[in-house]
Amino acid sequence: MAGLFSCIVMLGACVSSQIEEFRHETGDRPIEAIKEFESVVVLIRRTHTAQETEKSFVECVSKKLQSGRKPFRITEQAQFVDLMFPYFEPELAPNNPYEMPALLAKPGVLDRINDIGVRYVIWIDGSTETLDQGGSMTCAFGGAGGGCLGITWREKESSYEASIWDLKRQRVAGTISAQTKGTSYMPALIIPIPLIARTAKVACNGLAEQIHSFLTEGQVPAR
Repeated sequence: MAGLFSCIVMLGACVSSQIEEFRHETGDRPIEAIKEFESVVVLIRRTHTAQETEKSFVECVSKKLQSGRKPFRITEQAQFVDLMFPYFEPELAPNNPYEMPALLAKPGVLDRINDIGVRYVIWIDGSTETLDQGGSMTCAFGGAGGGCLGITWREKESSYEASIWDLKRQRVAGTISAQTKGTSYMPALIIPIPLIARTAKVACNGLAEQIHSFLTEGQVPAR
């Protein structure tokens, strides 16, 4: 028993993360500062598969961009889809930013987006998956009480990519990717104690922070 307890005490959920950025802008065309009335909208990239990005992750990125020392004005995804009806409904919406030019070429679409005030559309693609799991735990209960003994574990990976589309210049400004891995443990010495590796939360925080830096560092004044 004492040996098992010492192992449990030393266990802890940990997460490793990697953030990468690629700017499509050239040196003579840096990011232009967002005007006060302009906003950012974060959208799920539609894939129509079981691996489609979780709505909760997109909401997390939006909230992070809306907070902090220099928050952005955010147009919520649902509001944007409603205001742009029917162009961003699931059956008509672009599957990725590279399909935007064809949509913007349709009469009235760009004018409507300008009326809403959206400057950057950020597409989020990715998911969180379980890579491996194992361990064992037994529980027994009786008149004198009971409890559980053992340990289980689960390894997860969260991998997401954000494509940033500049509506004013009608081009992809850059892409940012976040990949996190972590192992959650559930040790039990009478009572199970969950030690959760929140890979999606770490990926959200890292991705949102990098998007914020991308849209604010090295800006030129808005015209």
